[in-house]
Amino acid sequence: MININEKYKYIDKSAQLLLDENDTFKIIYINNLNPQADHYIYKLRDQYIQLYFCMKTSSRIAFNEEHCAITLNENQSGLVYLEDKKVDLLIGMNSMAQLMIVLIPIDYFHTLFSSESELMFNSNKFKVGQPIIEINEIETSTRFILNQMVPAQNGNQKMMDSLKPIYLKGKVYELLCYYFNQSQQNDKEFCPYIANEDDVNKIKNAKKIIIDQMNQPPSLSELSKMVGLNLKKLKMGFKEVYGLPVFGYLLNYKMELAKDLLQEHQYNVGEIALQLGYSTSSHFIAAFKRKYGITPKQFSKA
Repeated sequence: MININEKYKYIDKSAQLLLDENDTFKIIYINNLNPQADHYIYKLRDQYIQLYFCMKTSSRIAFNEEHCAITLNENQSGLVYLEDKKVDLLIGMNSMAQLMIVLIPIDYFHTLFSSESELMFNSNKFKVGQPIIEINEIETSTRFILNQMVPAQNGNQKMMDSLKPIYLKGKVYELLCYYFNQSQQNDKEFCPYIANEDDVNKIKNAKKIIIDQMNQPPSLSELSKMVGLNLKKLKMGFKEVYGLPVFGYLLNYKMELAKDLLQEHQYNVGEIALQLGYSTSSHFIAAFKRKYGITPKQFSKA
């Protein structure tokens, strides 16, 4: 039996780490130019939405154990989410295979594809506690973007090194727009980590309640009773759908509303504090400064 550490190599010159930003994206491009199949390993130490794009021949990606794997043929993509924070990606590639990997931290993923910070995600067949594994065909538009990201083909060899991360992040955003632009249910909010659509609707109702009653919001216990969810499911579900705890979301909403009101120049700081439910102006000023690093007055003059 072959030892995994002997069989799988760490990322070498055949595999390029095109972008490595802990808070946004990691992009790995592997081009196996060897005349035989080869193997690579990449260690994940956080939770990621994992996107794999097989651009030539075929590749196999296993997760910690060789039997837990997906196989992608040419022009196939795979979306994977595992709840484990420690995952060894065991990548096997045929000769001349090309594989583009995009890793997105789960917290950052929650901020994407959103309206008022509400996650838009269409894979409603996934269940709580189960891994997400989805294989799709790569469409022509997606393929075109992938080719632009390949180092030898993207025409950015003459680009300043300091500008390449900007270029690549722009391409990833473009790639994600096409990847998640599915025709059905585009107008629905869904998070694959919530058990069913009924629970999602209850979570959405909880958000509406705290915004409508932001001057005197209910406690979490009261809110859970109002929407018909137990406290644990409310707390976990709200964070999954909106990316923040209940009152963290409410604070962000208040601060964004404060910015809009300050830019209108119709109300003074005290009046805005009162509208947002703060007992004193000083509490509002302190919260605003913690969030944005400047006082409301400084912001309004900027």
